[in-house]
Amino acid sequence: MKNVIMYMGPQCNFCDAAKRLLNRNNIPFKEINIAIEDGKKDEMLEKSNGRKTIPQIFFDENHVGGYVELRELEKKGELLNLLK
Repeated sequence: MKNVIMYMGPQCNFCDAAKRLLNRNNIPFKEINIAIEDGKKDEMLEKSNGRKTIPQIFFDENHVGGYVELRELEKKGELLNLLK
């Protein structure tokens, strides 16, 4: 299974929704809080081609997008296949 990394921040409803979605699909993930971890906001911006919204989600080095894109993958039944 690919490593899932989610760049997130405090008081973020979309981040909370993304965590719930990943948890209900039994997908382990690493959270990176860009508000408290030095340099992680810049890292996120570079990896996501400048996208500033949170969350920003990656499967290994593949940029998935945010919660909306993650939810769309789940609805289409493609989420688990992309993690193989």
